[in-house]
Amino acid sequence: MNITRNGSQAAIKGPADWFTGRVRIDPLFIKAVEPARATGASVTFEPGARTAWHTHPLGQTLIVTAGCGRVQREGGAVDEIRPGDVVWFPPGEKHWHGASPHMAMTHIAIQETLDDRSVDWKEHVSDGEYGS
Repeated sequence: MNITRNGSQAAIKGPADWFTGRVRIDPLFIKAVEPARATGASVTFEPGARTAWHTHPLGQTLIVTAGCGRVQREGGAVDEIRPGDVVWFPPGEKHWHGASPHMAMTHIAIQETLDDRSVDWKEHVSDGEYGS
């Protein structure tokens, strides 16, 4: 058994290469311990902030815990998400997620690693795609 104490891992600022706007990443379980592959973080997006387009080799689950956000898979409509919503992106599905234009959003993001990677970052989401 291992207990990671609340506040024992420093929050990090979402890198500009991966995000638009102000984003805070609070690590929960970032490094999976073999044979486990899951990693997770609580991610808070300020209003208008969002990820770049990206994929996950083994998929991703989002659990919305606060605020109001947006998600979109490539070729699909922008959907609104709220606390209690759970979003699943299948392996390799290109997508983005973030806050709504006027309200922050926090979600827990869980994904698995494959060959030491859990995400493949793509281009930034344009304002037109975001629908601000």
